[in-house]
Amino acid sequence: MEITASLVKELRERTGAGMMECKKALTENNGDIDVSAEWLRKQGLAKADKKAGRVAAEGRIAMAQNGSKAVLVEINSETDFVAKDANFLAFAEAVAQAALASGAADAEALKNAKLASGETVEEARAAVIAKVGENVQVRRLAAIDSGNNVAAYVHGGRIGVLVEVKGGDADLARGLAMHVAAMNPPHIKASDVPADFVAKEKEIELAKMSEKDKNKPADILEKIISGKIAKIVNEVTLYGQPYVLDTNQSVEAVLKAAGADVVSSQRLAVGEGIEKVVEDYAAEVMKQAGLA
Repeated sequence: MEITASLVKELRERTGAGMMECKKALTENNGDIDVSAEWLRKQGLAKADKKAGRVAAEGRIAMAQNGSKAVLVEINSETDFVAKDANFLAFAEAVAQAALASGAADAEALKNAKLASGETVEEARAAVIAKVGENVQVRRLAAIDSGNNVAAYVHGGRIGVLVEVKGGDADLARGLAMHVAAMNPPHIKASDVPADFVAKEKEIELAKMSEKDKNKPADILEKIISGKIAKIVNEVTLYGQPYVLDTNQSVEAVLKAAGADVVSSQRLAVGEGIEKVVEDYAAEVMKQAGLA
């Protein structure tokens, strides 16, 4: 398989390793980017495994809440300029209120929900498009409706979090929502971490060890590996992370002191997983003028 510059660039952005190391990894692994990323980690050359999709779309996360019932809605626009427009912002807030009132299960069902104005969400969307001159989409929603403590938190209009907590109080739930917004843990508890992830991390940690360490007695080697895996699991779980409002304690310790437990957590970020084409207007003008 041909190792292209774009493939090298993608692996470099994903792992943080150097360009030559990325090219070597791809060459060694027949251009398979996933295997190459793992190979680099085993060689100790990757700084991080940034596997998240490219995020480029603009828009806003809007929220609405009534007691233990809360929703988040992602509304997308083409540019950040429109995402700050008064018409767009009013539409986003109205859609969030409609989502809360209607109990719509997803963005498709939300299209037919009525706004306070009497219009459906889809009718209002068409009107906003006419006003702002850009495509506007109601992309997705997240919702919680329970008898537990529920926090809905939006940071800067771009990240929204819903957290449901059994026990504790509203302040604790809000603090946890802020934590999730900041740290974005993939899992809540250690028991939620997939077994294949743990097995793969053990394999990687073992591959990174020196021959001297590998030759240590089996029980000592197991303790070393277990310690490294426990640290990794803490990094990818809400309970294992240092609490952002008191980094001297883990989230688990804070919850234990409050006699509380996190039931669920949902996080939306604007444009998450959407790839946006970046236009080179200068090149486009030159092309049309026959200069390129």
